[in-house]
Amino acid sequence: MATMLQLSPFLHQCSSLSAFPHSSLSSPSISLSSSSYSRLSVKLRVYACIQTSPSPMNVVNGNADFSAIERAEIRFGLPSKGRMASDTLDLLKDCQLSVKQANPRQYVAQIPQLSNLEVWFQRPKDIVRKLLSGDLDLGIVGFDTLSEYGKGSEDLIIVHNALEYGECHLSLAIPKYGIFENINSVKELAEMPQWTADKPLRVATGFTYLGPKFMKDNGLEHVAFSTADGALEAAPAMGIADAILDLVSSGTTLKENNLKEIEGGIVLQSQAVLVASRKSLIHRKGVLDTTHEILERFEAHLRAVDQFTVTANMRGSSAEEVAGRILSQSSLSGLQGPTISPVFCKRDGRVSADYFAIVICVPKKDLYKSVKQLRAIGGSGVLISPLTYIFDEETPRWSELLANLGL
Repeated sequence: MATMLQLSPFLHQCSSLSAFPHSSLSSPSISLSSSSYSRLSVKLRVYACIQTSPSPMNVVNGNADFSAIERAEIRFGLPSKGRMASDTLDLLKDCQLSVKQANPRQYVAQIPQLSNLEVWFQRPKDIVRKLLSGDLDLGIVGFDTLSEYGKGSEDLIIVHNALEYGECHLSLAIPKYGIFENINSVKELAEMPQWTADKPLRVATGFTYLGPKFMKDNGLEHVAFSTADGALEAAPAMGIADAILDLVSSGTTLKENNLKEIEGGIVLQSQAVLVASRKSLIHRKGVLDTTHEILERFEAHLRAVDQFTVTANMRGSSAEEVAGRILSQSSLSGLQGPTISPVFCKRDGRVSADYFAIVICVPKKDLYKSVKQLRAIGGSGVLISPLTYIFDEETPRWSELLANLGL
C-alpha cells in the first residue's frame, strides 16, 4: 500500500530544489511505495544540506561540488597498509611526531605535537587523488604513485623528495629467452620488426599513465597495454604478455622468473616523498606553517641519520695549532670544521690548559677511518655518540618551496 508524504512545507523552504534537473519533486504531494521511501529520504537530506549550507555549492552534471566549503582542520594523508605505512610511522616517531590512534581500525588519528591537524590513513593512490580534489592538504606517498596518479598536475608540490625509505624503480622487463634473448636495450626492442599495428608489443602493467608515456617517448609506436591480477612476472611465461612494466626493488623476482631489465628501460627512480596541495599551501590557514615544521623535523632527522659526534682530547700549544693538525686529515673536517676548546687541569697548584677538547661530526661509513686518523695525530679518550638531529639555519628545501609558491 502506498504511503502519502506531504512535501509542501519542505518545498516552500527549499528554493534550490530546481538545481537538480532530475528531480520530480514539484507537486505538493507524492505517492511513494515503501521501497522508494528510503531513497527519497536520502534525497531530502541532500536538499536540506544545500538549503542550510553556509557556503555556496555548485552543481555540475548532477554532482555537488564541495570545494567551496571551508574546513578548519589540516588533513595529512598517510599510507594505510604495508611496509610504506610502517616506515612512515617510524619516520614520524623518530621526528617526535608520533601518531596517536584511538582505535587501530579507525582511519582518522592525531599528532599531538601538531595542533589542528588530522591524520587520514588512505591507500597511496587515494592520497594523491584527494590532494588533487582538496580533501587532503599534505601526504606521504611513493614518487611512483605520485607520478602515476598525479599525472604531472601543477597543483601537487613535492616538499621533500627523499625521505629515504620505499626505494625502488619502475622498469621495463622482458624475457631472457626466445626472440628477446639478444635484446638488451629499449632501442633494440623498438627496432624489432615483429611489432606492427596488427601485432603490437604486449605489455602488462598497472601503470596505465606512465607506461604509454614512456613507450611513446622511446619510439615504441605499436604497443598494447593490459593489466593482470597478481604477480605480473608470470604474464610472459603464461603467454599473455611479451613484457612487463613494474616496480623493482632487488631484481630477485625478475631473475627467478627468467626476466631481465634492459638498458634505457628504467622509467623512474622512486622513494617516499612529502607532497602538498598548492592551493592548500596558499589559501588554507595554517597549512604552510605546519608544512614548515614537518619539513624542518624531517630534514634535521634525516641529515643526522648515520652521523656520529666524535669527541677527543688532544695535547697542543694552542687551539689554532690543534685545528691545523685536525684539518690536515681529510675525514676530520666535520660539518663546517672542528670545535676546539681548552681542557683545564690543575697541576702543582697551578691551573693550566695542556689539552684541548675537539668535537667533530663524522659519517658512519667513515667512522673507523676517522678514529684512526684522530689517534694518529695525538687524539686520545675518543668518545662516540649517535646524532638525532642536525638543524640548519634554514633548510634549502623551505626556500625552494617558497620560491615555487611565489612567496
